[in-house]
Formats: sequence, structure tokens, C-alpha cells
Amino acid sequence: MMSTNALKLEDEMAPTRLADISQTQQERLSHIDFRLRFLGTIGRNDLVSRFGIKAAAATRDITLYKELASQNLEYDTKAKIYTQSDAFTPLFDYPRHQALTALAHGFGDDFVATHKALIACETPAQLNKPQLDTLSVLTRAIHQKKPVEITYRSLSSGQTTREIAPFVLVDNGLRWHVRAFDRKRSRFTDFVINRISDPRLIPDSEIEEHETKDNDIQWNRIVELEIVPHPRVPFPETIEHEYDMNNGVLQVNVRAAVAGYVLRRWNVDCSDDHHLEGAEYHLWLRNRQALYGVDNLIIAPGYANPR
Repeated sequence: MMSTNALKLEDEMAPTRLADISQTQQERLSHIDFRLRFLGTIGRNDLVSRFGIKAAAATRDITLYKELASQNLEYDTKAKIYTQSDAFTPLFDYPRHQALTALAHGFGDDFVATHKALIACETPAQLNKPQLDTLSVLTRAIHQKKPVEITYRSLSSGQTTREIAPFVLVDNGLRWHVRAFDRKRSRFTDFVINRISDPRLIPDSEIEEHETKDNDIQWNRIVELEIVPHPRVPFPETIEHEYDMNNGVLQVNVRAAVAGYVLRRWNVDCSDDHHLEGAEYHLWLRNRQALYGVDNLIIAPGYANPR
């Protein structure tokens, strides 16, 4: 039979297990893991600002994470921050929708507890959730301002290799895109994330000034849409009430780069004579002239280029 001292020594020598750590600290460890995977960096201040803890406690959390997954991070002595290593393997599993919510809204990025709806709630099925391994490379590139080499499959060109400079994720309601400068075609465009494979950060290449979002005209242009009840709707006041319209008009400001997505998602009839007859068309775009110069209107319901 082991003595008390021998049992104590054995406990001290046993490696720390994730299951033996409190849920509160697991949440902080999951935040470290999440930032390393999707942003590529973690520092004490990230934990201090996220959880309101002292710097010393943040240091202990990072030390504990290193004990659990030492291969996942390296210390950058110049930047004084931990970075993702080439041998990184996630310590926590992330539901895809939860990871996307955390990236898009900046909260709910702890994945330790089981998350359940507070009341019964059903949402439409999403058919093509992004693969997290692909997504994480793109988000690190955005956060670190690095270009990415990708294999991309398009409907018009098939499979090609591209170098892109990504700067934002876009959820168009049906699928996720990444907005980026395409070096092959020398223009800004959207890439469907699920059509991307084998993404790789290009560490020795920098994003040029003309490749940054400040030079994306479609992204920086704001389009003012005036949406009204469709003239074919027999009781327009129902639509006015549903969309909380002011004097029968819903004014929406959107980026030109996403205008087509918004109009398609909400089935807004963009024809000049509101001729679309489907039961799904409850809304009509009154000021279609505002769309002049918007690139992605091919997907806007009923829109025809005036030229």
C-alpha cells in the first residue's frame, strides 16, 4: 500500500488533465485556443480585457495552456506575444455555427459548456457551413493582414490557384464569403469559403496598399435603399407594420458590395415596373437608380441594367 507521501508525490507528477480543471478556467483556456486557431495570436491583455482578470491570472492561464498543449504556441520575443505554431492542434471542439457567431459578433466564444436555447426555437437549415480548418486560415490572414494562396473552384473557371488578400467575412444569408483582393484578376471580389481548399498563409509576402479594403470602392460605397410594400400586395399596411416602416418606406443603408445579397435575401422586387408576381415578393425597391454602378446586381430579383 502506498504511503500518503507517495500518493501526494504521484499526484504532483501526474500531468494536468482538462477534465480536472474548473469550468471557469476551461472557458479562459478555450478562449486562448480559439484565438490561436482563428487569429493566430494570444497575449495576456486579450484575457484581461475578455474576462476582467488580473495580468498575473492571465499569465497562469497561458502557462496552464502551455502545459496542456505545449506544441500549439510559440513566444514571439519581438512582439511579446504568443503565436500559433506549425504543429497546432485544437484543444477544444467548436460547433461551426458557434465559431462563426463568435467571429462575427465577438461574444459567446467559450465552448466548454453545452449551449441550449432558452426557449423553443427553430431556424432554417444551413446547407453549407464552412470547414473550420479552411476558415481558420482565412481569419488568421485577416487578423494578421497577410495574403493567402488558395485553390478555388468557380462556376466559370473551374479549379484554379489564386493569391488573395482577404479583409472581411461576409454572410449573405445563404453562404459565407470572404471579401478579398484577387491578385490573379487584379480586382476585389467575393470568394465562397466552401469553394476554397488548401489555403496557406504566405508569410514572406505583404499586402500592398492597393490591395487593402480602403481601396475597395464597392466595399466603401454606401447605397441608400428605399424599400416599400410591393404594389401588388392587397394590404400594404400589413407589410408596413411588419417591417416597421416610416410613412410607408423602409430606408436601409448597405455597402454596395453586399447590396445584391440583401435584395435577394429579402426578395425585393428591383424591376422598374414591379412586375414580379411570385408570392414571395412583398417588397419593392422604389429608388432603383441608387443601384447604378453596383457590381453584384445580377442576383437582385428583377434588376435589369438600364444600359
